[in-house]
Amino acid sequence: MRHMLITTTSAIIIALTTGASAAEISQDAANDIRDTLNHLLPKDIAKSAPVTVTPAGSRYEIVYDFATLLAKIKKDDFDIKGMTPFKVFAKPQDGGLWDLEGNNNLNVTGHFIGHDKKRSDFTYSVADMVFNSVFDPAISYFRSGDFSAKELKFTSSTDTEVINASFGDMIYKLSSAESTAAGRLDFATNGKLSTFAEQVSGKEMPPIHISADSLDFNAKVNGVAAKDLKEMVLFVLDHVEQEHLTKESEVKFKEMLVKAFPLLNSLEETIRLNNLAVTSAVGSGGAKSFGYHFTVDGPSNATRIGVAMDAADLTLESALVDGSYTAFLPQALDIQFGVPGMDFAALGDEFMKLDFTKSTGDSRKAGKQAAEKLFPGGILTVDFPKVSAKSSVYDVEVSGELVGRVDTQKDYKLNASIVARDYDNTIAAVQALAKTNPDLSQASFGLMMIKGFAKVDPDGAQRWDVAVAGDGSVSVNGQQIKGPDASVTEEAAPSDDAAPSDEAAPSDEIAPSDETKP
Repeated sequence: MRHMLITTTSAIIIALTTGASAAEISQDAANDIRDTLNHLLPKDIAKSAPVTVTPAGSRYEIVYDFATLLAKIKKDDFDIKGMTPFKVFAKPQDGGLWDLEGNNNLNVTGHFIGHDKKRSDFTYSVADMVFNSVFDPAISYFRSGDFSAKELKFTSSTDTEVINASFGDMIYKLSSAESTAAGRLDFATNGKLSTFAEQVSGKEMPPIHISADSLDFNAKVNGVAAKDLKEMVLFVLDHVEQEHLTKESEVKFKEMLVKAFPLLNSLEETIRLNNLAVTSAVGSGGAKSFGYHFTVDGPSNATRIGVAMDAADLTLESALVDGSYTAFLPQALDIQFGVPGMDFAALGDEFMKLDFTKSTGDSRKAGKQAAEKLFPGGILTVDFPKVSAKSSVYDVEVSGELVGRVDTQKDYKLNASIVARDYDNTIAAVQALAKTNPDLSQASFGLMMIKGFAKVDPDGAQRWDVAVAGDGSVSVNGQQIKGPDASVTEEAAPSDDAAPSDEAAPSDEIAPSDETKP
């Protein structure tokens, strides 16, 4: 939802001419902008010219008629009502950039029929969508901007489920700068959505309410080949109706790919919900904060994609959870994992070998082969720098690395460190609970046995360094507790017990004599 204003506006002014200046506001220039914008649309829609451009003093008024744009869509599968024209005022700067501003609203209803042949009805409304920004035609994107919206509401309903969602307000800021790499740009965004509320209900489920005081987000993308990406998008738009490319077009497209690669140097995004609450018929819960973090970083031949999630001050109240177990529910979580060593350079090299002049089937097969180059030697690594959970009776943290092959789930190895702080407190809590629940006696005994394998860190925490080798053997703190798995050959070979004994061998008495041999 936070990208709605930028996405919609960018679609409207994606190809503003670069040659205009602040002193050249004219109807001829307006017509050129109009024709260029309509040209970007599918031919059957462009004929109706849904985009109009007129001079308005020192700027142009660009009007995008969504009703005309959607008129060509089959009514049986999709229908929408209430679409009003979207207006953007564009003022060219002397340097080739454009100042854009607008103030629009949205209040539509409609329906669509999905692949499952089920009908979904929806309503979508935004009281105000206001923006002031600087647009760069060379990249068909914004260099900076301030965007805001008020009273965002959405509903969706089918014959089995109803969803209602809303935000109070939204603010969004965008900035950019020249990257350290020549010809590339760095982008940064941040913003907030306030008073989030959502309710989901259905015929076979009671309502679930989800709310949060606010949602904060920020993102950074560095080293973006913005201009090259624009050229690729325009190329695709010009050839989208072709089943495959001509040899000349293929050469041109691959030249674009070479210039654009890598598409970016790094990416980082963080989203945080504040005072999250969930209520339902079976109970309620929430968190003071819940965060999500996504990163893409590293050189193109060794890129790491990382994901992290964390939650603080978790609560849960439910009749399904016995009160005696409340202390064992986590009050804080921190989960971090990633996939390092991805070779996008090799992927790009293999992708350049694709023959876009052939049929789609051949391209898909070649594309699959290109994707296999992403993991050198077919080795997939998943690292987890930190996976932790805390409550009043335990504090556990796990870190390590899992290495395996992309073509099998059996051949893998694991190295992990498990650290437990206040471990005696954890054992005592389980022992106390076992007094009223005898089934936990075995768990209590198991925890004490595990402690016997532990090393003690300087801060008093218990540590277990666990290693699972490729042959299936397992060791804890250097002590082997499980041997290698039997190989297929060993499993198929006859055992000593099955070998014939001396007693079973033929005796000399019944062995055929030389006289009876043929």
